[in-house]
Amino acid sequence: MLSKKTKYGIKALTFLARQEDQTPVAIADIAKSENISIKFLESILLLLRHSGFLGAKKGKGGGYYLIKEPKDINMAKVYRILEGPIALLPCASHNFYEPCDDCTDEATCAVRRLMTEVRDNTLMILENNSLADIAF
Repeated sequence: MLSKKTKYGIKALTFLARQEDQTPVAIADIAKSENISIKFLESILLLLRHSGFLGAKKGKGGGYYLIKEPKDINMAKVYRILEGPIALLPCASHNFYEPCDDCTDEATCAVRRLMTEVRDNTLMILENNSLADIAF
């Protein structure tokens, strides 16, 4: 299942993408609109900021804003930052590969074959969608 961190991160990015102008939006406004705890949202937005998706302005009129165009924010990158590997098993991962402890033969493992197909299809969907595609 998708973690709440990833779900809320995508909701927050979508909210920011839908703003008419790219002026900073207060965390409290995003949290209220998207029904997310402010404390949890703060940690998510900080991670997205450090990952190069968001900018932040302090003080009066401060908040978070997109520093890239929504069309330039790939959902696979967002997913990997918030959720981690796309593959459901480490042996099926491109970027986080590890052999399974209980596997005797990866080449014939039915679970690995199935999870590799799930990974490939999930990756295709995420790679082919930008923030603009899902926000508008």
